Amino acid sequence: MSRSGLALRVVGGATLAVFALAAFTPLPNALCRRSVVAADPRPAQAIVVLGSTMTPDGMLSASSLRRALHGILLYRRGLAPAIVFLGPANHSGFADHAGLSQAEARAALALECGIPPEVILTGEEMWTTREEALGVKALLAPKGIRRILLVTGALHMRRARWLFERAGFEVLPASLPDASCESISPESRLGLTMSLAQEWLARAYNAAMTGPRG
Repeated sequence: MSRSGLALRVVGGATLAVFALAAFTPLPNALCRRSVVAADPRPAQAIVVLGSTMTPDGMLSASSLRRALHGILLYRRGLAPAIVFLGPANHSGFADHAGLSQAEARAALALECGIPPEVILTGEEMWTTREEALGVKALLAPKGIRRILLVTGALHMRRARWLFERAGFEVLPASLPDASCESISPESRLGLTMSLAQEWLARAYNAAMTGPRG
């Protein structure tokens, strides 16, 4: 057998092994439980709601809406005197039907829920979590705000908290469940594995881009 043929067989065998582990064993569930960050909502100086996604027609996605509502509830519980909504227009380049970006649509929702306009801040031109951390620093540092309640998915929280801490914030996680660590069907375990892999790759990319703390 040629070296190329042997290499293909090794790669094929390894792929099948990974597929079997991901689909038919509890390994993804165990890795998920080690990756998620539980919520720890305590008083802070500001609530920061990270961006999510918008639908193709420019409406807030279910994930974006849930994060916004969670931030609003934290404010109404009196856990912080200010709230920051992040999120640009959707990736197709269109704002929502009212001409609003994701951040503006969330802020409008907050106003409808009775949140005073003077406590709401928005950030729109931030497409990645790293950009959000740096953008929020520019927004809040002049106000002397360091201690924040960070609202994002539980699986995304570990990376988001790391980036915001590197930007100089003290981060209190206000996580929302964004993946089921108790998936039991092969399809759901494969989906969970893909979510975990995407998050690990993003963490590696952020570590490489950010470099050592200077």
